Amino acid sequence: MNGYTAPWWLPGGHLQTIYPALHPPARVALRRERWETPDGDFIDVDFAGEPAAARLLVLFHGLEGCSDSHYARALAAHALSSGWRLAMPHWRGCSGEPNRKPRAYHSGDSEEVDWILRKFSSPVHAVGISLGGNALLKWLGERGDAALSIVRRAAAVSAPIDLSAAGRALDRGINRETYTRHFLSTLKPKSLAKLALFPGLFDRAKLRAARTFREFDDTVTAPLHGYRDADDYWRRASSGPWLERVRVPTLLLNARNDPFLPEHDLLAAARNAARSLVLEFPRTGGHAGFLAGPFPGRHDWLPRRLIEFLSP
Repeated sequence: MNGYTAPWWLPGGHLQTIYPALHPPARVALRRERWETPDGDFIDVDFAGEPAAARLLVLFHGLEGCSDSHYARALAAHALSSGWRLAMPHWRGCSGEPNRKPRAYHSGDSEEVDWILRKFSSPVHAVGISLGGNALLKWLGERGDAALSIVRRAAAVSAPIDLSAAGRALDRGINRETYTRHFLSTLKPKSLAKLALFPGLFDRAKLRAARTFREFDDTVTAPLHGYRDADDYWRRASSGPWLERVRVPTLLLNARNDPFLPEHDLLAAARNAARSLVLEFPRTGGHAGFLAGPFPGRHDWLPRRLIEFLSP
């Protein structure tokens, strides 16, 4: 399959990121299961395809995403047409219903990835998008050779493998006004609802005042998940330092014009990647965009590339 090049009518990383999300492909039929977690919480897992399908693909979605995200719809449709079954676990609080526990989810949630993947009875294929890609890569690196008995092949798309660089990029200029404001518009209300159930969990005034990812992660994400502050969280949750220990054959697909992670930071974070990692860094594509074809565009390039890589 040829490498990716954005269509001429969709110029620049911002349009290549935003347009696909605003024009998603059609939905496919899903079946939901609720799984009880070991700590007394729950996650919801949506399935597409026949249980008897020979191959199972597990998709970890991005920040504030779900099984209805444009990339999830596209991958589900292509997986079904290729004879695969797709499982889409939701991070806690992302399936339309608040989770029970104070904890939520975060970019380095490799313990949750481990528990989810081990719930399946046989080795699976796994894909992570954005935040889900970082968490999956971190898990693959942490487990090393042990991951080979759980995951056959994997892929991470638009993963912010250097969270400090991604945080700085998202907290300035047009990125802050476009993407950070969008994410905080759901993260802050969810956090306020959690605070109502668990008073004193974090500082309400600081949460209300948060306008950047640094402020939000300092106030909510870091203390909620055992990190000292945003800097500690971004450093310890980044998957970049773990890439040299990945042993599962894995595709790392990031566009060089991804607004969430500057090109020089992407290349620096991936410089020590293990030989098991296939690095594909096309010039264009935006963040989890990769739209193809003439206007109004098709969402088929990314799922075709993922299934192609995962198929051997």
